[in-house]
Amino acid sequence: MKPAKEGYRVAVVGASSLLGKELVSILEQGKFPVSRLLTFESDDAEPELPIIDLSQASATTVEDGQIDEGELDFAFITARLGELPAFLRSKQQEGAARCLVIDLVGEGLGAEAGGDSPVATADAENLVGIPFLDRLFPIPGVHSADARVHVSPHPAVIVISSLLLRLAARFPLKSAVAQVFISASESGSRGVEELQRQTVNILSFQKSPENIFGAQLSFNLLSRLGRSAKGEMAALGTLLRQQLNHYLADRVPRPALRLIQAPVFYSLGVSLYVETVQPVSTEAATAALSGERIKVRKPNLDAPTPVEATGSSDILVDSVSIDAEHPNGLWLWAVADNLHLAAANAVELAASLREQARA
Repeated sequence: MKPAKEGYRVAVVGASSLLGKELVSILEQGKFPVSRLLTFESDDAEPELPIIDLSQASATTVEDGQIDEGELDFAFITARLGELPAFLRSKQQEGAARCLVIDLVGEGLGAEAGGDSPVATADAENLVGIPFLDRLFPIPGVHSADARVHVSPHPAVIVISSLLLRLAARFPLKSAVAQVFISASESGSRGVEELQRQTVNILSFQKSPENIFGAQLSFNLLSRLGRSAKGEMAALGTLLRQQLNHYLADRVPRPALRLIQAPVFYSLGVSLYVETVQPVSTEAATAALSGERIKVRKPNLDAPTPVEATGSSDILVDSVSIDAEHPNGLWLWAVADNLHLAAANAVELAASLREQARA
């Protein structure tokens, strides 16, 4: 794959979603060469967005069906949509130019897509990519630019995989348990809006809306959403387990996983308990964890928070502690900006595929 002189032709499907907006923002920063940026929406309530020629700052409105797959180099899927754009629904023609699909939401893996999904492939579930980890812990022959669909996993999968693989590279692991504290942004802008309205209404002694979460989330924690909820917490848990199983495979013990809906607007937190075969000192564990993308906090500093992680693609980890009753047990607390980390990983995945194609 060779880009045009100015860069690659890129489509963002679901660009008005929170994740889509974050991805577009990163693309427009210029770190990934883009000559044309095309955004798609399937929701009738959303306005049709234009192609933007970044080199000439011109704009032309384009409707679905007017773009052929051969006119694009990359397509990022950033939201679950009722209907994919026509260029993704059409079957790949033999010998035709290939548009590589970067799936950020599990559209190609999820139950809705099924085996007949136009973006699903027989080996799509094995093409989960985390470039900065793949460089350290490569899986030969698994990730290839020859495939059409590539999955950029959920940020919680990136966080958990980063911590477990780094520890396992130094110490044999016996088991792991992860609790993921997800933010309202996992339910999109409607989730963020409902949490904001709940907070304001509770403080003014008014009835709070519960359409998305089915219960009061503000000043509260939810182990599962209420019966009337329109969110997809259970589906998200299934997706995380699926992606962790595919990416980690047999390299580390598969962690037990539980999701908690937290009353925060953005970012995520992961409480990870890891049991090693032999006791490990906190100093040794810290040394194993520290490196690219992971910043471990010193014990004399405050613990990292979801607010602190906002706007960064780093994973902030609190000082490692040993369980008081289990000398082989390590406790880790990590936070990350869920939107920024997910979008940054997707762009890095596209860049790595570009380098493979050039080789």
